[in-house]
Parts: sequence; C-alpha cells; structure tokens
Amino acid sequence: MSIGMALHKLAPPRPPKPDFSRTIPVAVSPQKGNVKIQFYVPKDYEERKRRKGQKFPVVVNFHGGGFTLGTATDDARWAAAVIGQADAVVASVDYRLAPEYSFPTAVEDGVDAVLYVARNAEELWIDADKIAVSGFSAGGNMAFTVPLRLQEELDPALDTGEAMAQHVDPDVVAAVPPERRKLSVNPSELIHSIYPASGASHDTQSRSIYAAENTSALNGTTPNPVKGSAMTDVKVIQQTRIAAIIAWYPSTDYTRDRETRRKTNLNPDHELSAMFTELFDQSYLQPPTMDMSNPYLSPSQATQFMLSKLPDDIVLYTCEWDMLREEGQHFKDKLEAMGKRVYHRMVLGVPHGWDKAPNPLKMTPGVATHYADACRELRRVFGGEPEKAHPWDDKKRGSVWNRGGDVEEVSRH
Repeated sequence: MSIGMALHKLAPPRPPKPDFSRTIPVAVSPQKGNVKIQFYVPKDYEERKRRKGQKFPVVVNFHGGGFTLGTATDDARWAAAVIGQADAVVASVDYRLAPEYSFPTAVEDGVDAVLYVARNAEELWIDADKIAVSGFSAGGNMAFTVPLRLQEELDPALDTGEAMAQHVDPDVVAAVPPERRKLSVNPSELIHSIYPASGASHDTQSRSIYAAENTSALNGTTPNPVKGSAMTDVKVIQQTRIAAIIAWYPSTDYTRDRETRRKTNLNPDHELSAMFTELFDQSYLQPPTMDMSNPYLSPSQATQFMLSKLPDDIVLYTCEWDMLREEGQHFKDKLEAMGKRVYHRMVLGVPHGWDKAPNPLKMTPGVATHYADACRELRRVFGGEPEKAHPWDDKKRGSVWNRGGDVEEVSRH
C-alpha cells in the first residue's frame, strides 16, 4: 500500500505535505497511547492568524485501509482541494491501527481528534462552530461512527442508566458497551465522559477535580477555584457539534458478511481481493463473536434516535463496482427518510478506492471534479457560498455527464 500511495502522489499536480502536526494523548479509549494529527492549512493561514482575521472552518479527516493499513497523509489530494477550494483547515488523523488496536479504538481515537480540535480552536485559529468530518473507505465508516460515538461524550443521557431509561430508546442503551455505561445518576459521575483539559493528567485525582466542579455547576452553585479551566473546557466540549459529513465509499453495515457483499458487486472483476478483506476483518473485528450490529461499527444499524444526532448535511459517494455500494445506498435511503439532506453520487464505472489509483503519470479522470463538488457543499454548509442549482438539477435523476468526462448517478433529497 505504501508503494501504491507513493506512485499515486507522483502524478501531477503533486499534493501538498502537511504544514504541521500535533501528537495528542488519548483519553476516550481505555487503550492508552498517543495519536498524531497532520494539519494542512490554506495559504493565508499564518497571515490571517497573525492579524486576528476570520477563523477557519476545519475538516477532520480519516484515511482508508480497512482499519489496518494507511496513514494520515494518504488523502493529501483531498486535503489540497479542501484548503484551496473550501478555505478550510484539514486535520487528518493517524488513528491507531489493527490488529494491535482492534475495534473500537480507531473510532475512539477519532473522537479524541475532534475534541482536541474543538478544545484548541483558539490556538489553531479554527471556528469551533464549523467542524466537518470526512473519510475514505474505512475512514468513510468513521465519518459516521465518530460523530455517533462523540454523542456518548457529549450527552449525559447516554452515560447514565436512569437518564437513558427515561429519555433514550432502549436500543440505544443496549448499543453502548457495558463497560462504558454509568449506572448512577450522581452528577459527579457525569464528568467521566468528558475529555480532560489540556495538560491535565488522566488519573483519578484529576477526574475528581473535574467532577467536583461539574457537580457544582449542575447544582447551580459557584465552584471553588481550581487549577486550569475545567469549566470552560467542559462547556466547549459539550457544545461540540459536527456541521457536515463527507463520506467516500464507506462501509456502513457489517451485519452483511463478505460473501453477501460480493454478490452485490456489479463487476466482481474489479474489487478488493479476499486476501485483503480477510486481513482487514480478522484484524479489526475482534473478538470475531462481537455484535456486528454495534452502531459504532455498522452505522446503518443505529437507532433513529442516534442517527438524529448526525448533522443534517451529508455528502455520500459510492462506486458502481464496489461490494459496499448497495449498503451505502440503503443507508442513504434511511437517512433521507429521516429528513437528512443527503447529497449522493454514485460514480459509474469505477471500483472501490478509484480516486487513489497508483498511476504516477496522471490523476484518475473525474476525481478533481468530484472533490470540487464536495468542497462546494462544504462552502455552503460553512456559510461561504449560498446553495445554487447544480448542473444536474435540471436533469432527471439518473446518469449525467460531468466535466471530468466520467458518468455519475446522482440523487438529491
């Protein structure tokens, strides 16, 4: 995969390298360690930051590779499109990989990355109200599952047994792993789902300080002064929301086994080999007896209550020659039925991961066009551009030609 990505990046125009990186300690996952985030920034980033100009939106991105392979720089061409056309910062996440870190570590690392960006928005010169997520393949799965898992950190109703029983669908309670459920409604325990403040340790004493301060706030009393800015930190985290999702050919339903998925591929000659898919599944899906309907693994299996917490604006790309196409389209239908604004494009005549072709001489036709269209949606969501009629809006739903020369099937709700 490294060789393929190196060849992919040789094609002109060359994609950018990250402008800077941050390595953060994880707090959401019980598997302690560090996660690196690679930042790509627009050309005027430093100047605007220096003169205290308008802050930038941010797209937190998750790379593909079956949760087992890949790096945060694999999507450098997508990052180039975002920083150049959406005027946004890209924070691409080097989440930890299986088999050393199986499910749900990648998703939890993604949550940590989003919370880091929100907590450090001022230093990063980012508008915390304009956070989107994107991802490719396994990363496309994370573009849905990270916002779902994020709710467990943001919503106390998902952390207390009594509150969940009163306000949440029982299916949601069952979806939360037992080791993460809080069985008491004591306000001091609510803080255990909150990411610690910058520089704070993760030990019991630190969490007790946060718990005491959060309890005072919940009880309407003035907290005692403590070192740091825990209350400000908690407020920022609890207000963290995702503005949009951009998912490229994601896996959305692991209740379908690989044999079932392969039967849906319209061109089986163009799909990932069983060697790769078995490697991915045996690495990430541990133990193999786990519940494949877990919404942090199979977002299409999440309850309507959980899906209602996803952003209203979702951009979803599927590939015609892909075993994941059908499940992606079913998920699109489910989201549309809930009233989500889903902008779906099925790219015809291409396999899974078509935009990452290892051709060192030229980019795959149509990729730049699709990236530009996704960036246009980002600009609209971020408020930089009003919604305009697409070239395909005057056409019947179905297949249309685009500027890149390939054919895509488009549906808009």
